[in-house]
Amino acid sequence: MSEELHIPHGAPKEEKYTLLLPQLQALTEGESDLIANMANISAALKEVFGFYWVGFYRVSDRHLVLGPFQGPIACTTIAFGKGVCGTAWKEGRTLIVPDVALFPGHIACSSLSRSEIVVPVMREGEIIAVLDIDSDYPDTFDMVDAAFLEKICALVRLSST
Repeated sequence: MSEELHIPHGAPKEEKYTLLLPQLQALTEGESDLIANMANISAALKEVFGFYWVGFYRVSDRHLVLGPFQGPIACTTIAFGKGVCGTAWKEGRTLIVPDVALFPGHIACSSLSRSEIVVPVMREGEIIAVLDIDSDYPDTFDMVDAAFLEKICALVRLSST
C-alpha cells in the first residue's frame, strides 16, 4: 500500500471508517513492529478525522506510558485505574466520555479536551495498550466510533513487537 490515504473529506463518519479500515489493514499487515503500526494508525486517524489528540499509551509496570501520538504534548504516565485511560484499562472495555469535565478523576493533559474515547488493545487476553482519542468538542464520540476503533485496535494487537 502506498503511504497515502484515500478518503473523501466530506464523507460521513461511518463511510470514512469503512474506507479507512482496509487501508490501515494493508498498511499494518506487512509491518510487525508495534510502535510503527501505532504511529501510522495515530497519524491516519488524526488526518482523516481531525481529532484534537490521537495516540496510544502502552502498559508498562502497572502504568500506562505515552506511546506514538499526534497532537499537542501529553501526559507521560497514567496509573492503573486513573483518568479515562486508566479506567478503560482497569475495566477492560471501551469508554466513551461525552464531557470530560463530568468524568470523576479526569486527568486534564489539556484544558482544550472536551470529550474522549479510550479503547483497550488486547493481545492473548491481556491489555497491552490503550488507544486514546480526544476532541476539543463535547459529545464527539458514539458507538460508531467505538465499533470501528475496536476493529482498528485489533490490527495493533497483531503486531509482534
